[in-house]
Amino acid sequence: MTEQIRLIKKYPNRRLYDTASSCYITLADVRDLVLAQDSFQVVDAKSGEDITRSILLQIILEEESGGAPMFTSDLLAQMIRFYGNAMQGFMGRYLENNIKAFAEMQAKLQEQSKSLYGENSPVNRDLWTQFLNFQGPAMQSMMGAYMEQSKRMFQQMQEQIESQTRTMFSNFPFPGSDNERK
Repeated sequence: MTEQIRLIKKYPNRRLYDTASSCYITLADVRDLVLAQDSFQVVDAKSGEDITRSILLQIILEEESGGAPMFTSDLLAQMIRFYGNAMQGFMGRYLENNIKAFAEMQAKLQEQSKSLYGENSPVNRDLWTQFLNFQGPAMQSMMGAYMEQSKRMFQQMQEQIESQTRTMFSNFPFPGSDNERK
């Protein structure tokens, strides 16, 4: 049995219509669908174009501007620099895989604490809160070191690719190169 994708239509008046519930919904409702891990697709009602990514980006923008942002200005600037770069596709997959791994690690930790103390146990909630408060700075430091190491790895890989490309095409005459003058 395949899971049916919920269809949401966006009309020119900027309203979102959920065809499953036959009613208009808000971005907050779409956010709730994401949190519930419901499969959905948002299409432009007039053109039929898939605009799901655009709606998800709007939700991220609202979340970022509404409280404690997840992304620093420096991180956002770094992400922008990858657009148009040869590594753009690789970076997207890299981020996606790391976020999945982080979510899996978080789920395993939660499952372990649930199995020890029960799902709705106040002890479980208190321990989880204490763990996160205690581990927060350590996790931030660890993730920072990991990201710095990943950054160095990407830079080295990019330098290797550039070097291999220069070597591979060194015999071709390019405008302004030494080979053109020979």
